[in-house]
This record gives sequence, C-alpha cells and structure tokens, in this order.
Amino acid sequence: QVQLVESGGGSVQAGGSLRLSCAASGYTYSSYCMGWFRQAPGKEREGVAAIDSDGSTSYADSVKGRFTISKDNAKNTLYLQMNSLKPEDTAMYYCAADCRIRLWVGSPYNYWGQGTQVTVSS
Repeated sequence: QVQLVESGGGSVQAGGSLRLSCAASGYTYSSYCMGWFRQAPGKEREGVAAIDSDGSTSYADSVKGRFTISKDNAKNTLYLQMNSLKPEDTAMYYCAADCRIRLWVGSPYNYWGQGTQVTVSS
C-alpha cells in the first residue's frame, strides 16, 4: 500500500523560507514521477512542481526561481524548498506519486498525501 506523509508546513512571514518533506513507502520510490500541489481556500488545486525518476524537474510559473523540488532516493523522501515566500503562497500543500504525464505540473496522479498547511503573513 502506497503511503505519502507530508511534513514541514507552518507559519512564516513574507520573504521567509520553508522546506516541505514527503516520506513515501509501499512502492519502488525511485521509479515514480512525483509532484507537489497546493490548494488555497476557495480555489482549485494547482500543480506547483514535478520531478521525474531521472531527476528532471518542472515548475509552475508562479513559483519558478523561488521553489526547488528534489528527492532523496535513499531516504524515500521528496522535498520542496520554498524561498522568498509570498502571502499568495498560503495554501495546503500536497505531495503526489505516480503521475500520468511526466514533467507536467498539472498531471493527474494515482497517489496523494494528506497535506501540510503553509501560511505566509505579510
């Protein structure tokens, strides 16, 4: 059974940084494409970043240059380093595994975590 558990969310002031983690289990982690999504209250879920099994990455325009997606295959963990945070980055952040379309941040995924809240104050 695939399990994804996010952590690292919290409250930060604008301009600050956070690093989200997603611990994965129950599948061959290194072979899956993975991604991060977010959903703000009253808004649709949007793709933030994606990473392929070979380490290739892609980002939404809204976070490009500020966020970095990475993974540690030895630890079965996906990361999202978020720098220069803005109030509009406030959302619940979800990690996902096993994409349908590689390196497309909006791809459907087969497996999802429960989410971790990020709040950025001005």
